[in-house]
Amino acid sequence: MAILQTERDSEALTSAIWKTRSAGVEKVARLVICVSITVNVVASMGTFNTAILPAGLTYLQQAVALLMWSVLIYASAFVRPRLQLAFNPDLIALLAFYTLAVASVLWTTLNAAAIMKSAALAMTTFGAFCMITRIDIDDVVKATSSGLFILVAASALCALVVPDIGVDHSWMHNGQWQGVYESKQTLGFVGAYLMFFSCYRKMTGQGWLAFLVAFLLASTCVLASESRGAGAVALAACALLVTSMWSVGCMRLYAILPFVMCVMAGLLIVYFYATGYDAIHIGDATVNFTERTFIWHYAISHFDDAPLLGFGINGFWTIPSIYDYFEQNHGWVLDNYHSGYIAILMETGFLGYVLFAASVLLFSNKVLYLISARSIHRAHCALIIGFVALSFQTNFTETTFLRSTMFTSVLLVAFLLATCRPVPETDF
Repeated sequence: MAILQTERDSEALTSAIWKTRSAGVEKVARLVICVSITVNVVASMGTFNTAILPAGLTYLQQAVALLMWSVLIYASAFVRPRLQLAFNPDLIALLAFYTLAVASVLWTTLNAAAIMKSAALAMTTFGAFCMITRIDIDDVVKATSSGLFILVAASALCALVVPDIGVDHSWMHNGQWQGVYESKQTLGFVGAYLMFFSCYRKMTGQGWLAFLVAFLLASTCVLASESRGAGAVALAACALLVTSMWSVGCMRLYAILPFVMCVMAGLLIVYFYATGYDAIHIGDATVNFTERTFIWHYAISHFDDAPLLGFGINGFWTIPSIYDYFEQNHGWVLDNYHSGYIAILMETGFLGYVLFAASVLLFSNKVLYLISARSIHRAHCALIIGFVALSFQTNFTETTFLRSTMFTSVLLVAFLLATCRPVPETDF
């Protein structure tokens, strides 16, 4: 009997040791995931100024971002899932859209850039799944905020200490901050995202000093870059957070905003397609959003060339005749739609836009269901709604949808996935 008892004690001790080791490995893996997120944010949020990183080496930013996604995916294998997703219509629609986007490379010219973008999109979409199912949303926000703060602090320091780099001296934007980036708009939106996440972290327990330092520094960069649109969108998103925490009725109303914006973008596309105008005409006024509508009109004018499936990912501006014709007529050209909605339409066609709109509609419906069932943490729900609304508003004039390496674009996918869950009984 004594021998049997000794054997049982030995087995229990061995089991306890393995559990302790497993817990230790999981803790380290979570830390690695969080660090990889912070590094990813620093590397992927925009193109650095050529004085910091020469133009010929900008691919290093994308390489670091993809490396961090690889690290995150590998580390997630050592972490038990915290969130189980359900294979419901909302998840199916979302996966169908991203599968179409990844597969759309097959009907491009199959150039190296398109193939790499498709592969990167597949990797980061899977990375979004690993991230949101392995670590808590608050940990994701904390790690993301750390990366954004590093970028904003470095930009402010650069603008004050090295103005030849940190301040835009071009005739069009003379005196405006651009920080570590080559574009003032990038700094504006980085600051806007930090304002939003700082507001959320304050609402969920962060101290006043840390909040004020991050929020004021971010808002200073937004104002100094004169990105009024980014600042307005950030303040609106912060207002969504505050009122969502204050009223469930407001939260329900805001849950349908992404689909409303998706429909509004569709109507805007129909306007340009039906009228053939290259700007928005309201009475005697003409609105072109700093000539962005010229790009929108030009892209939509080619919709009939590939209406059902689009030109494929990275398959429109890489066509020499399309690229050159726009440059000849305007004297400039950007391989950027300056509208995420038009990017989806042109690269994945009518089918892609319908799948995207369906996934957004199902997202709104699912959020309303989770709110009614009290099956999601209220702060997390407010965060997801606010961030999705911020992203959808941004995509009216900037292209972040289907950006394969930009971290906030992938974070949008993660937050959409976070609602594709069964409905457990949890506190609201």
